[in-house]
Amino acid sequence: MNELTKNELANLESRKKLIEGANLHFIHWFVIGLSSLLTLGAWYFSTEQLAQKVEIKFNREADQAVALIRERMGLYENALWGGVALADSNQGEVSYKQWLAYSNSLKIDKTYPGINGIGVIFNVQPSEIDAYLSKERQWRSNYNLHPVHSEAEHWPITYIEPAALNKKAIGLDMAFEKNRYTGIKKARDTGTAQLTGPITLVQDSKKTPGFLFYAPFYKKGITPDTEEGRQANVVGVTYAPFIMYKLMQGTLASQNRHVSIKISDSGELLYEDNEIEGNDEESGSLHKKLVDIEFYGRVWSFDIQSNFRFLDASYSNQPRLILIGGVIVDFLLLALFIFLTKVNRRALDYADKVTVELRNKTKRLEKSNQDLEQFSYVASHDLKTPLNGIKQLVGWIEEDCIDVLPEESKQYLKLLKQRTERMIKLLQDLLDYSRINQLDSGFETVNLREMVKGIFDLLGVPDSFACVAPDVSLIIPRIPLEIVLRNLISNAVKHHDQVAGKIEVSYESSANMHVIRVQDDGPGIPVELQDKALEMFRTLRPRDQVEGSGMGLAIVKRIVEHHNGMFFIDPAAVKGTVLIIKFPFSVVPKGGRNRTDKISANSGENHE
Repeated sequence: MNELTKNELANLESRKKLIEGANLHFIHWFVIGLSSLLTLGAWYFSTEQLAQKVEIKFNREADQAVALIRERMGLYENALWGGVALADSNQGEVSYKQWLAYSNSLKIDKTYPGINGIGVIFNVQPSEIDAYLSKERQWRSNYNLHPVHSEAEHWPITYIEPAALNKKAIGLDMAFEKNRYTGIKKARDTGTAQLTGPITLVQDSKKTPGFLFYAPFYKKGITPDTEEGRQANVVGVTYAPFIMYKLMQGTLASQNRHVSIKISDSGELLYEDNEIEGNDEESGSLHKKLVDIEFYGRVWSFDIQSNFRFLDASYSNQPRLILIGGVIVDFLLLALFIFLTKVNRRALDYADKVTVELRNKTKRLEKSNQDLEQFSYVASHDLKTPLNGIKQLVGWIEEDCIDVLPEESKQYLKLLKQRTERMIKLLQDLLDYSRINQLDSGFETVNLREMVKGIFDLLGVPDSFACVAPDVSLIIPRIPLEIVLRNLISNAVKHHDQVAGKIEVSYESSANMHVIRVQDDGPGIPVELQDKALEMFRTLRPRDQVEGSGMGLAIVKRIVEHHNGMFFIDPAAVKGTVLIIKFPFSVVPKGGRNRTDKISANSGENHE
């Protein structure tokens, strides 16, 4: 199997791998799967976080609702104990005028929202009933007790304000009904504020659930320490009647809460928000909390549920947005991967097309280079032959006719000879320029001082020119460096404006580069002409005043750049011309002292 077939098989195998790489790979599906997992994880986490926040918020709102009821009942209790304080200040006696003044000072309708009134109930024994009625009828002639009951004592409502709203309750004997009577006896016996069980107030036309709130007071304004003492010395109670739905109005109204409340006392309903019945339990969004709270001798059961206002206030579409956003990102990733695979296939197809074109262009370029090299050889060989013939003919004419030719003709022959020689030199330089790519670029150990001395000897530089160079050994492409230095030294001597001069070659290493400077003390190159001096066929003096083709520096520049180096003229030179060459090196230069010695042009003797 020949080499071409092996390369083609290697290319086909590489092409096969590239095509396989242009399809969706495991890594693509892995990225999409990982993105999907992250999306689901973020959605689940945000959902759980939201559920926890909603649960915390619900518990906070539920606790707040209970706390508001407790706070309001404490406010009403203070009003009752204020009435007790009034009675205590009068040794257990309260007149109608005193109570009217006290109730007016409370501003019940503004200060105590939800309360139905505030009043006084006296404990009246059967033997005291006539005296009691006679006293009260001094102010209210139609005052009477009702209804008739079989208990051994009476607890009639004596005063209650505002009287107009509670007219039916005035004179009502609390002993006629179990819950009312039980609550008042507990307040008497304990000396503390007590609630009754659920009742229906006689003044409530709607007959909705309610309760009474009692605070006892005793003879001489002193609360006895024992239960027997409290029973024997009780005078009466201050009390407040409540219709439950009125209690829940105001700050406790359902429209001001995000939770709905149902309150029961020993299984009997006290209050229920209408919204509870409307909650959709099947939606799974309902939050519930059952709490039993002891209120002044009674245990109220709170059934608290979230309502639609709570759901609206707590709703967040963040988890849904995260899920939708993640799904969109996953689809975009998939679309991107599919798009990239298609683009990759197109790129491979285009690369194949470009590769074929480049291969064809490379073949044509190689053939063109071969033709150019052949042309350069033919040009340098075939054109040199007639030029050498012309040069020889001019020599024969000079030999045969030098004595008879006028001075003007002699100048013409001299000019013809110079231009012929320059043409031959130009052809040789063109050939050298075209063959730069074929220069051996292998690294060798080169002593810079010895190379410069050898170039001086080879060029036959006059003894009037001296050169100094460092005795340093470099690992560098020898042939390209020698051609470069030969051209630069030759130029320095050729273009010098004096018969004697000095050429200094110096060396340093910088940033993995060999830096060689060639400086002469000649006329120098003006800064504005330095770029042009590096171009082909450029001379700074007229062609007839200087030998050369104008390609020396152009050849040097191409050789150095061909070896990945740099070549330029130092514009900061004060005297003469400073040419700087930078060659990259593969290893650190070896040996040598950075010492400058003077080298005789022809003799090779060293002079300090």
